[in-house]
Amino acid sequence: MCYNCGCEMPDDEMGNPKAITNKTFEEAAKGAGQTPEEAKKNTLNLLKKVLKEK
Repeated sequence: MCYNCGCEMPDDEMGNPKAITNKTFEEAAKGAGQTPEEAKKNTLNLLKKVLKEK
C-alpha cells in the first residue's frame, strides 16, 4: 500500500484491495500496452503537474 499510505512497502496491500501497489501499476500498464516503469513515470509526471497547480 506504499504508494498511497507511505508505508514504503510497494507490494503489500495490507488487507486493502483498493490500495495502490506495484500490482496496480502492472495491471494498468498491461491494459495500456506499456511497461510498469512507463506507467509509473507517466503517473509521476502527472502528479508533479497536479500538485504544482495547488
